[in-house]
Amino acid sequence: MTQPRSPVIDDANFTVYREEGVTCLRAAFEPRWLDLLAAGVDREMANPGPIAREYTPPGKAGRFFGSLVMWQRIPEFRDFVLHSPAARIAGACMGSDKAVFYHDQLLVKEPGTEEHTPWHHDQPYYFVDGMDVISIWLPLDPVARETCPEFVAGSHRWGKWFAPRFFRDGADYYEGTAAPFEPAPDIDGHRDDYTVRSWELAPGDCIVFHGLTLHGAPGNASPRHRRRGYATRWVGDDARFAERPGEVSPPIEGHGLVPGDPLEKSDMFPVVWRRGQQERTA
Repeated sequence: MTQPRSPVIDDANFTVYREEGVTCLRAAFEPRWLDLLAAGVDREMANPGPIAREYTPPGKAGRFFGSLVMWQRIPEFRDFVLHSPAARIAGACMGSDKAVFYHDQLLVKEPGTEEHTPWHHDQPYYFVDGMDVISIWLPLDPVARETCPEFVAGSHRWGKWFAPRFFRDGADYYEGTAAPFEPAPDIDGHRDDYTVRSWELAPGDCIVFHGLTLHGAPGNASPRHRRRGYATRWVGDDARFAERPGEVSPPIEGHGLVPGDPLEKSDMFPVVWRRGQQERTA
């Protein structure tokens, strides 16, 4: 298939994504998109939605805040999802004929936050099967390498699904039950056994990664810089609705889908980009 291309995605980016399950795109989003998202972040943090969570225990330094499925309530996020270059970046990296929007997520680590994001990969949290599942993680602040999310290169090709983990304490969703997925490996204890990718990022750069790429993130030891990360989740041609044996995240309900349905069969998951349509400028 002839792959769609974006001005910020060249053959090298595409090859790295295919082989490693993660790639970094430089200057992928203009400042106007970052300003729009910053306004949305302020709106969400001032009046958190129903799925928002505080992951820093009371009394500890810093703040680790997270929220999900905000685009349905926050106009700035909705504008970004529907009109920014994110959809065509996702479609181009997947090599898909379409980019269907699944959901968005905000993760904010204020200066001095100690809490780590546990090693996990995203797709076992989702009610989605298929290989065309991708995320775009876009920081709104400068990110030092020691604060950047980390990714295990090639882990999307291991053929493994690891148990979802709660961010608040790192526990497995299915701990103590007949778990359908195996525990994630101890990456920190055996780092020399893996190729771990991370980057120093400027606002406008983004990280694109597969739904089965193992990743985690350190705390934010910076005394000055916040680490506001806005992620959009997308699916492509082969993605289908799937039931899981336990809870899923995000807990999106009312879609009316049954196993085997493409997500866009529900209006809750719009097709934002199709191959061959007029390209948007970044």
